Amino acid sequence: MSDIILINVTGRDKPGLTSSITSIMADYGLEILDIGQSVIHDTLTWGILVRLPDLASGNGHSAAVLKDLLFHFHESDLQFSYQPVSEDDYEHWVSEQGKNRYILTLLSRNVTAEQIARVSGITAAHGLNIDHISRLSGRRSLKTALQNRENDSRRSSCLEFSVRGTAPNLDKLRADFLNLTADLDADVAFQEDSIYRRNRRLVVFDMDSTLIEAEVIDLLAEAAGVGDQVAEITERAMQGELDFNESFRERLAMLKGLDESVLAGIARELPLTEGAETLIRTLRSLGYRTAILSGGFTYFARYLQEKLGIDYIHANELEVVNGKVTGQVTGEIVNGERKATLLQQIASEEGISLNQVIAVGDGANDLPMLSVAGLGIAFRAKPMVKQSARQSISTLGLDSILYLLGFSEKDLDSLGG
Repeated sequence: MSDIILINVTGRDKPGLTSSITSIMADYGLEILDIGQSVIHDTLTWGILVRLPDLASGNGHSAAVLKDLLFHFHESDLQFSYQPVSEDDYEHWVSEQGKNRYILTLLSRNVTAEQIARVSGITAAHGLNIDHISRLSGRRSLKTALQNRENDSRRSSCLEFSVRGTAPNLDKLRADFLNLTADLDADVAFQEDSIYRRNRRLVVFDMDSTLIEAEVIDLLAEAAGVGDQVAEITERAMQGELDFNESFRERLAMLKGLDESVLAGIARELPLTEGAETLIRTLRSLGYRTAILSGGFTYFARYLQEKLGIDYIHANELEVVNGKVTGQVTGEIVNGERKATLLQQIASEEGISLNQVIAVGDGANDLPMLSVAGLGIAFRAKPMVKQSARQSISTLGLDSILYLLGFSEKDLDSLGG
């Protein structure tokens, strides 16, 4: 018998099991090569890879260890299995740890078996192996869900997969996941498992249709009586069909003569995106810096800065003369390229790497900043933006970004987030 043994245990969980099992192993001087444990609904699944010491290895010694363990498992009402592992198999397993590692995050209102089957099928088809699956979202009461459908419709569920291997075409893999999300009403984020994943320090947001569920320039246009004309141009600009600067000036000119008093009323009624307050509050409590980089207007960005506690804002300064909007802005227009430049500028001021920056946006003018950030997220974005960005979230609220950073709901509850 090999002196390397893989032992698997299942059964009802209770305090002291790990201590009692490893104490028996300690009596025989076993070396622990690997160990893992999980508990689902009070049921324990426990695996351990052990090696008998060289001087004591041999069939007699192995049999004695297994006999004592088997007796203990029987007394504890645990199911037990074991298998010998050859030295060649063990060395192959060791060599696998040098392979690329990734984190796959499945986001949904309700995780289903079909979602897991389809996601894991794509993973396998691209030559990747799933090492570990964990649930980041909290447990849900079925009674509460039945009694309150509204809350259930805004719930979030998240599974995190630790994945290993070398995919021949990462772009094709991401495209397969993106195509899958439309079918399953779920989002799949796939990112490298690097030191930066849980060490981001700055999060920058687009404002319109990202932090808020509206395009401010469209709201201003409605107040000015030109809502339909401006909304059409806005949509084409966000789809990337029009040059941003030209379309921005064209829309802005239609606002000429709008009374300044209208701005305050619109600001007070800005609809925050689902999860925005929770996300910003949690980021602040964890010491992250935040910024708004917007092609909208500083008047409204300042309002959100005060409401949410944003550290930096950069947007367009709407020109007002004698209480009336002139249809122009002062200073440089904040377009896509300007957003990317501002992101890099803030990161430099904060003394952090671009790999530690998260950028979140929905429109074509957000793509430059999404591409330079370590983690670029297209949030409820236009199709062209989804296809171009490395990550995309459309199913859940902004606070689901915390799952992409590896935080569980339990972590966030401890922060009061």
